[in-house]
Amino acid sequence: MTEQSTETGERLNYEQAREELIEVVRRLEGGGTNLEESLALWERGEKLAQICQSWLDGARKRLDAVIAEDDGS
Repeated sequence: MTEQSTETGERLNYEQAREELIEVVRRLEGGGTNLEESLALWERGEKLAQICQSWLDGARKRLDAVIAEDDGS
């Protein structure tokens, strides 16, 4: 699989997106940010979650294809 791009053009693999998402959640749960910062973190978290889900969906498709191939043998 290739890395997923964000709207800013940065390329993240699953592990990078997941680690950044963990940090975003930690910061939101920790509080201490103003409304604008919280909204920006939330939006970033949503994008990171989409990237992670895209990686997981791709992995599932690959596994399903291998299983179907084995069933068809």
